[in-house]
Amino acid sequence: MSVRHSLLAILDQAPCYGYQLRAEFTRRTGASSLNVGQIYNTLERLERDGLVSKDDVDAQGHVYWRITDDGSAAVREWFDTPVERGEATRDELAVKVALAATLPGVDVLYLVRAQRAASQGRLDDLTARYAGVDVDDPASVVGALPLSASLFTAESEVRWLAHVEERLSSPSIASLAQGLSSERPKRGRPARSAAATP
Repeated sequence: MSVRHSLLAILDQAPCYGYQLRAEFTRRTGASSLNVGQIYNTLERLERDGLVSKDDVDAQGHVYWRITDDGSAAVREWFDTPVERGEATRDELAVKVALAATLPGVDVLYLVRAQRAASQGRLDDLTARYAGVDVDDPASVVGALPLSASLFTAESEVRWLAHVEERLSSPSIASLAQGLSSERPKRGRPARSAAATP
């Protein structure tokens, strides 16, 4: 999630102060994971980069932040550019299952089944929460978009775990456990060949 661009997009509507930005972010996305310290740190970096500037201070001492022309251009570019989704090579669950499948003494099927039960529980919880969305209320529908994204991600995880369990349960799969490789990795830069030496 780009906190930076989210704050800029809100500021593109009108100047805001920190707590106001947090409230607007939560109201618009349903997410409550932003803390005020994170918001002010981000605002300071945005100011350093010339995307926002400090504006007026109200009677309560709230410092308002105003977006600059460069900040507005960054918001337009963010909305116009598709989100890049790379391969999840560092996805903790995928790495954990791959390691469990190849390390001796680890019951990978137990791990997969336990995770599948936990993931199904999360999916059930998200499904119940999503059922409470009032489809006739535009604010409820928009606020539930992040929830629906989590629901579809959980559903995908449950399906993936079922696929993994089926694959690893196949009688044609011999034990995948592997000992450590006898090949020793080399450290440092490779030596230059004699032909490349001046």
